[in-house]
Amino acid sequence: MTGEGQAVCGVEALAEDLEFPSDDMSLFSNCSTPIARLQGNITWQRPQEICQSPVLFPDNINLGHAKQGLLGDCWFLCACTVLLKNRHLLNKVMPPDQPEWGDSRYRGVFQFRFWQQGYWMEVTVDDRLPCINSCLCFSSCNSPNAFWVALLEKAYAKLHGSYENLWAGQVSEALVDLTGGLAEHWSLGDFGSEEEQGPEQDCEQVNKKRLDLNLLCHVKDECVLSCSTHSSPGGASELGQYHALTVMEWLDVKTVSGSEVRLLRIRNPWGRGCWRGGWIGSGAGWRSIDPNCASDLQAKVVEGEFWLDEAEFLSQFDDVTVGYPMSKEGHLKSIYTGNPLIHSHQLPGRWIKGHSAGGSRNSSSYATNPKFWLKVSERGEVLVSVLQHKKWRNKEKYAQTHCVDTRNTQHQHYQATALHMWKVEKKRFNLSRMLNKPPCASTHCHTYEREVVLHGQLEPGYYLLIPSTYQPGAEAHFLIRVFSSSSISLSALKNSAPSLPLIPDGEWETSYFHSLWMEGKTAGGSRNFLSHWQNPCFPFTVNDDSALTSGVNVRITLHQSRADTELHPIGFHVYKVLEEAGRQKILRDEDPAASCVPHCYTQDVSLACRLPPGAYTILPSTYEPDCSADFTLSLSCRIHRKVVKSQERLGRAILEVSHISVMQS
Repeated sequence: MTGEGQAVCGVEALAEDLEFPSDDMSLFSNCSTPIARLQGNITWQRPQEICQSPVLFPDNINLGHAKQGLLGDCWFLCACTVLLKNRHLLNKVMPPDQPEWGDSRYRGVFQFRFWQQGYWMEVTVDDRLPCINSCLCFSSCNSPNAFWVALLEKAYAKLHGSYENLWAGQVSEALVDLTGGLAEHWSLGDFGSEEEQGPEQDCEQVNKKRLDLNLLCHVKDECVLSCSTHSSPGGASELGQYHALTVMEWLDVKTVSGSEVRLLRIRNPWGRGCWRGGWIGSGAGWRSIDPNCASDLQAKVVEGEFWLDEAEFLSQFDDVTVGYPMSKEGHLKSIYTGNPLIHSHQLPGRWIKGHSAGGSRNSSSYATNPKFWLKVSERGEVLVSVLQHKKWRNKEKYAQTHCVDTRNTQHQHYQATALHMWKVEKKRFNLSRMLNKPPCASTHCHTYEREVVLHGQLEPGYYLLIPSTYQPGAEAHFLIRVFSSSSISLSALKNSAPSLPLIPDGEWETSYFHSLWMEGKTAGGSRNFLSHWQNPCFPFTVNDDSALTSGVNVRITLHQSRADTELHPIGFHVYKVLEEAGRQKILRDEDPAASCVPHCYTQDVSLACRLPPGAYTILPSTYEPDCSADFTLSLSCRIHRKVVKSQERLGRAILEVSHISVMQS
């Protein structure tokens, strides 16, 4: 994403991003959204070809707000408000002092940064933008010669693979990508109590918090709020379903009768009027407050904005998204208390089918889920979140609106997840006994969201954190993050190795081998490469007595010693070894006796199989050659124990480690 695919032809030539070319590959993923009808009508032009004096930002910041075009990415554009509100975040996402048009250093390229899974990722794009009739067809600024929004949108589209992949999303996701912080949903609807809902009845809705703007008084001028509709609201003159808008501000105003009314100024990213009600134009609402105050408030409204009162807001919108403020030092500020959360930790994790994807607390395998230790040194406010990696969906045909039903598409992007927490008196404890007790805190329901957040005031001590998916066996990568006002530490609790099966007529003997793939020597890659045979070999023998047992008689596990963020795709093959003239050789042209493929980006891959008596060797590999890493191979062979007097006559699988020459047959 750093622009290594860019090519500059000649000294004065402008850059062209070959990674994200100016063609349909960058516009569409599978032509399943309404922008597919634009195929053949879009041209790519640079800002200086669109207007005479392009700039990144207008002098009047009110004209710098995003204006939505033909792309259904209102969720992203609403989140962009946080950048205009916080200069330090804008400088983080869009590094300052980049050469603009008219600058001698200008080469038609711009750099951006987005926060992804714990780290800031740089994305570089050229400034060729999609147009129809020489006008931007997607996002723009209210000022026609300002281009920061259009360029930021292009960089975000490159991050997601295409412009079309930005069609429909969650404001909370974009806020996190632009700040590295947190965002939460607050519900305006009445979904009933949790007890009235079953675990599969819109559980994600039950978990949403009910909005109380009074709770946000500590951070009202710093946090970012967005409101959304799931159906066409009664006050809308043209809004369709599933649209996101921005809450620019809210304030309490005295009425002429002496009471107070709370007013909210809302901005529609379409950049035009879309509302009717008592506070629009010369509506009746304005007559209830002082004329001078009314005039001042009406003067604040720019194109695409409108006022409404709290009662109208709560009845017309379905939910809001609250983005946590982020300080210049990079610390979160709690939306509940206004306290700075200056301590933070994060760790990657993964739910792996058959190993650590234990499902919900309703499942007997719940205890196999990943587990984390949280140590709290002193009483303080703590936020814990579980952030999933996104899995891309195969898009269906969407409704012809500017924003589709994100509640349904969430199910295609993410697993339903939850987080539970138990307080423990000491680090050594009985896990099953602990899990039979109710947790001290939880997110209650499993929700189809990218991130679930748990908030609380915690006393000093140790806490066990268990993130889970709702369905056992559901796989996903995730990042667990903790923010706190007091000193904390976070560590992963290693799952004990899965126990070998207890079989009445047999036992298992296990051997462990430590080795490494070394670039240019023993990192030969998969069978797709001629260098495959350079990989380390691990010979073993299955003797005749093991054939007397039924079922699986060999179990192999390959573990790579790398961080979750730096994993190689790994796998292995088991080859039959032939004895010839006192030497052992592998027949390269024959298929493996057993295989653990395709190669997977995971710490461990395992295979359980039944092999007939004979000599074999295991070749573990990364998918690509020259990928260096340490690894451990565990080999378990089943022993068939006979009832005999002589110890020497015990039948067992013989494990032999020796050098094998790989020969061409």
